[in-house]
Amino acid sequence: MSASAEAPPDFDADALLATASVARDQAYAPYSGFRVGCALLTADGRVFAGANVENAAYGSTICAERVAMPAAVVAGVREFVALAVVGDGDGPCTPCGACRQVLFEFAPDLVVLAAGGSGAPAQYVLGRDLLPDGFGPVRLRG
Repeated sequence: MSASAEAPPDFDADALLATASVARDQAYAPYSGFRVGCALLTADGRVFAGANVENAAYGSTICAERVAMPAAVVAGVREFVALAVVGDGDGPCTPCGACRQVLFEFAPDLVVLAAGGSGAPAQYVLGRDLLPDGFGPVRLRG
């Protein structure tokens, strides 16, 4: 795993990546053919999985991360530890900009594990590495 982030909180990175990989297999990607799965680890140890779901009206497509996060929120979760994202293709599959913003809302310090169909996974800290100076709730609190 890339050393771009400090040691994450205690969790099983391999298990989280495996869950994201299984979720990727459930993706609905008939247009791009690019499947993505994710596994979102909560502070209380639960894992919420998501997969991308494409739509013929392309703007209605939803990313794996924006499937998992709302499911967790609906379950009453507001604290998150780590996210694993596994996509097709070579090298790490990092969250898109919209997903980075959605994740930042709840967890600027989220550890993000990113993997592809081949190559070593990479590890990042969301607010430091993937969305520095991100816009979040603290900006709205005067």
